[in-house]
Amino acid sequence: MAGNRISFLDRVTHRHTVRRWARAARNANDAHVSELRGLRSAARLLRSHLDRLIHRADERLALPAIGSTAFPRPHNADWAWRPELWRGSLPSPGMSSVQTKSMLGNEVTLFHDCAFSELTLRQLRNLREEDLAPYGVRLDVFKFDGSFLSLVIDLPDDAVKGLTKNHLLGMNTIVEMEKPLEIFARLNVRHGPNTEQIVRELPLNQEDVTVEFDLAYSKLNEKRVERAWIDLIFEGPEMNQVTLRDLTFSRRPRAAL
Repeated sequence: MAGNRISFLDRVTHRHTVRRWARAARNANDAHVSELRGLRSAARLLRSHLDRLIHRADERLALPAIGSTAFPRPHNADWAWRPELWRGSLPSPGMSSVQTKSMLGNEVTLFHDCAFSELTLRQLRNLREEDLAPYGVRLDVFKFDGSFLSLVIDLPDDAVKGLTKNHLLGMNTIVEMEKPLEIFARLNVRHGPNTEQIVRELPLNQEDVTVEFDLAYSKLNEKRVERAWIDLIFEGPEMNQVTLRDLTFSRRPRAAL
């Protein structure tokens, strides 16, 4: 857009600003404490704007298209969603020696009971031609002395708005692993003081995996539904690398019986 073009005056001002901050950085060791405090506050404010700009630019300029919500979904779906970790670049893309309850982004949390963590979790860029999701997530497990390991994905409010026992909740994922292991998906729906749980094993004989959670046979109190989340549970994960290239969810009403 013409309104976003950088004018000659803007370029001159930008060069002056860059020189000013470069000079301030060089002189930081000798600056008076009061001056340094003011510079730090100004630099932090500037950095917040720059970080946001870089984050948005990376999202829009990379391929596949960042923020993409394109994926196959049932024709009668009344809700569909791809979590942010698979949609866009995170400011902090990964961590090592991951402690339990560590979050990657705002929607994904890793849980385990290891005494000593030899786990890494990081976001990676999808570059394969067949990938629809801009990003994936990779979990590396070395020595594992715990009894459980799971990724918890918090579903948004729209997932449970109007949720009834007549709904099917679908989950699609693309899984890669170094060696075979069992992965279970557990849907948790909190309604009042109770939590309804439905467990499905992922059929890992294929890369593109689909499972559905049928609420028809649950004890769901439709009037008291509060929130929902998915546990991805990894059985026997030691010395393995698991990559989730994509993860999407959809909701549709069951066919009339």
